[in-house]
Amino acid sequence: MITQRFAWLANPATRRFVLTVLSGVLIVASLMLGRVAALETTGHALMVAAAVVAGGDIALRAARGLRQRQVTIELLVTIAATGAIVIGEYWEAAAVTFLFMLGAYLEARTLSRTRQALGRLLDLAPTTALVLRDGQEVEVDPGDVVPGETVLVKPGARIPVDGEVLDGRAAVDESAITGEPLPAEKTAGDPVYAGTVSQNGLLWVRATGIGADTTLARIIHRVEEAQEEKAPTQRFIERFARWYTPAIIGLAAVAYLVSRNVELALTLLVIGCPGALVISTPVSIVAGIGRAAQRGILIKGGEHLETAGKISALALDKTGTLTEGKPRLTDVVALRPALVPAGSGASIAAADAEESLLRWAAIAEAGSEHPLARPIVSAAAAFGPVPQPDAFETYPGRGVWATHDGHTVAVGTPDLMAILDVAVPPEAHDHLARLTSEGKTAVLVARDGETIGVLGIADTLRDAAPEMVRRLRATGIQRIAMLTGDDRPTAEAIAREVGIDEVHASLLPEQKLERVKQMRREGAVVAMVGDGINDAPALAAADIGIAMGAAGTDVAIETADIALMADDLLKIPEAIRLSRATLRNIRQNVAIALLTVAGLLAGVLAGEVHMAGGMFVHQASVLLVILNAMRLMRA
Repeated sequence: MITQRFAWLANPATRRFVLTVLSGVLIVASLMLGRVAALETTGHALMVAAAVVAGGDIALRAARGLRQRQVTIELLVTIAATGAIVIGEYWEAAAVTFLFMLGAYLEARTLSRTRQALGRLLDLAPTTALVLRDGQEVEVDPGDVVPGETVLVKPGARIPVDGEVLDGRAAVDESAITGEPLPAEKTAGDPVYAGTVSQNGLLWVRATGIGADTTLARIIHRVEEAQEEKAPTQRFIERFARWYTPAIIGLAAVAYLVSRNVELALTLLVIGCPGALVISTPVSIVAGIGRAAQRGILIKGGEHLETAGKISALALDKTGTLTEGKPRLTDVVALRPALVPAGSGASIAAADAEESLLRWAAIAEAGSEHPLARPIVSAAAAFGPVPQPDAFETYPGRGVWATHDGHTVAVGTPDLMAILDVAVPPEAHDHLARLTSEGKTAVLVARDGETIGVLGIADTLRDAAPEMVRRLRATGIQRIAMLTGDDRPTAEAIAREVGIDEVHASLLPEQKLERVKQMRREGAVVAMVGDGINDAPALAAADIGIAMGAAGTDVAIETADIALMADDLLKIPEAIRLSRATLRNIRQNVAIALLTVAGLLAGVLAGEVHMAGGMFVHQASVLLVILNAMRLMRA
């Protein structure tokens, strides 16, 4: 019974509120009784009681800090209040402890608002799931859904699992995951994510991610970790505070020894509290990361947020970043008569030279995972099933080589042909030059050591690419470079459309890595944007690695410094703008804290600031710092 009655003591915010109110009532009572001469002693006793009520909790926290060998702000206040009581300054003691407790309560309450973004994410977690079992609709807890089960999502319902749409059509609000305000149309084959909402249709979804294995759960986990991670500025300030706080005690002792003025020494203890300085960075980091999460931008932690605010150069991959990453075959140029693939039956018979060329190229590319392989294989599949190669080898950044039915076939760059000792006729070089000047990726096809043709592949430029570059330059990033494995004419054609003037073409993955390192050696703070997997070495070498379209991709969420949940280029300048706003906010807060302490110190030395007034200004500066950080929630 007693334990339940005093359970509120375990909640710091509730305890501070109750103690603040009780201390305030005692102060008011003391002031009223103090007007009556006969009750002046009682008034003093009530004032001491008010100091004890509010100061007891402060003293306990100071004691806990000392047990951990830490000189805390609470110790400064405890010494000051105790000293004030000893010298008979009861009002000062009560006022200092009351204001400190009131500030601590308001600080905790206001600070919690900066974590609202995480709270909103947690609110998205679905509470029920409707699954089909034995032909019946059964309502279960989302955590009880079995992978592979069919989940029914009705109009207006929140999707309970990650999965793939089996049937149905609906507009799904994915803003909580991707930050995109417009709903996405979902039909059979499309992925859906837990926590998103079907607005107007019925969906049958095959569950693939449940509970902690959903994109929403990974986002929440990432935001929780990121908000706790300390930024370099925060670590510096905490190291500074560990020396600063004992130094204030020493300064107060010296002030007493020199002036013999106890009140001056105690006032120095109060105004020297580094509360606003200590909280200046973490409150901005929490608000900045929370705001970014609301906009579909996952930032790994305070260190990465602070570094992103200093980015001076940006390196971009071309395929899949500036372009849609869905290349299509546009040109088939046969240099030799039709060559029927060896071992072919009716299913792979070649009808003409171009078809023959395409099918030989498709046989070689059938074993490749490269984005350019898909359009070749898909185009050849229109003429019938494409056989698998008997042997297959990849030459990163150059192409592929394969064998089939006793023949060799290679698809790739002139470099690959040189490695394989395949002669490339002038006619093929002319076609290569023409296709690349049109902004297309051109590859050579060789069979049994002879060049038989050229294929042209084009990828569609993203509509938002030029606007992204314009916004990046508007944020102050003047150096924007394209790093691509494509040849220079193709890369330059894309760069001209986008507005990028620094192009590094024909790069192998390790050369992209070296180029990023070179940019850093030149003094730039470099961000690299890629898909999080193919550009992994360059992403890791950059100061900040940014992965796009991370929703549903574990690797991108876990490895990228900044993961953009939506496949939206405009999120890149937005992430950098928000990082810079956070960095400015941190600097503003540090300035507020330092100027407050400097102003109060000057006031004390001039005899214009006393203990209670100093504590009032100090607590006001703490709240000002928090309110300033909360502006980031609307950035």
